[in-house]
Amino acid sequence: MPTHTASGPLDGYRVLDFTNFLAGPYCTRILADMGAEVIKVESPSGDQSRHLHPIKNGQSIRFAHLYAGKKSVVLDLKSPAGQKAAFDLGRKSDVIVESWRPGVAQRLGLDFDAISRVKPDIVYCSISGYGQTGPDAKRAAYAPMVEALSGYTLAQMALDRGEKPQTCGLMLGDTLTSVWSFAAIQTALLQRERTGRGQFIDVGMLHAMQFAMLDPCHAANFGEFTNRFHPPVKTRDGYMIVSPISETNFKWLAQALEHPEWLDDPRLNPLTNRNSNWGLLMQFIEDWTSQKPTDECEAILQAGGVPCCRFRSYKDAMQDPQTEARGTFTSLKVAGGEYKLPNVPFKMPGVATEVRPLLSDLGQHNGEILRDVLGYTDDEIHACNAVKSK
Repeated sequence: MPTHTASGPLDGYRVLDFTNFLAGPYCTRILADMGAEVIKVESPSGDQSRHLHPIKNGQSIRFAHLYAGKKSVVLDLKSPAGQKAAFDLGRKSDVIVESWRPGVAQRLGLDFDAISRVKPDIVYCSISGYGQTGPDAKRAAYAPMVEALSGYTLAQMALDRGEKPQTCGLMLGDTLTSVWSFAAIQTALLQRERTGRGQFIDVGMLHAMQFAMLDPCHAANFGEFTNRFHPPVKTRDGYMIVSPISETNFKWLAQALEHPEWLDDPRLNPLTNRNSNWGLLMQFIEDWTSQKPTDECEAILQAGGVPCCRFRSYKDAMQDPQTEARGTFTSLKVAGGEYKLPNVPFKMPGVATEVRPLLSDLGQHNGEILRDVLGYTDDEIHACNAVKSK
């Protein structure tokens, strides 16, 4: 049974989770945050994330981040008994999410066609690097690779005028894919409510990255063009972003910086000229900000109504009053203390949409799921190569 008391928008839905690495687990964690019962299927040795750094007092914090709110069942999918148990769980689920390479699910007898024959309304989401079809379908894929192949990394290098692509550490390919997978699952569930039919969802990390890039898409179609970007401008003790996007913003900027002559400068007026000379305007702004500390720059610009902000570390952003007021983070108890996890960035009054306070031990829910849901005997559970049932 759920360990939380507040209802979620997906309470009553069961999700079978065959994912690993980042994109899939992040998607299913969002589903768990929404109240769905997510059953994570692990091998007898446990999901690899259980052993990844950082580790505090024997607990992988990465595992806590990705698997909070999920139940754990151990099955040996290399054995016929383990495959049968996984299939039986599939026919008892509303949603299945897998992130194997294309072809693996079919080899295990756990693909959409096999499950949908006995569960016609199943919503089945396959997450892969390049989609389930095409010449690169079975090619290895990690976030830095799909970011490079999508054009994102070189587009970012061009913006920064760098000499080589930046080292990537934010795993946008994974996180964007997880959000699109979540969105697709909700869409398919809505379709099921209307039609009674299930759906197969094919999500590619490469295509999630390609969808995200607006200006590079325009440039690839029609050639390079001048655009307004937002480079950091230096202050005396740091950096800021200043964004005088609208005509009103520009007028306020000229007033706040005490440069009324900008309003008559033909290089900056009308708006089309300003767009063509955007780099010049940014240099004018930096000539002013570089003479003052960040606090003073921010105070003057904000008082004048000019959109701006300073650069902050993630730790500083976590302690921001706005973040605190919005309940952006939930504290999850882990071995040796607490870990703050970010909640989803949307709120729905009347229902719970935050991290569920459950961090499962390996195979913790074998008994609850295999015995109570599937009706398996102890001998059948043992044949699945599950860890000792609880």
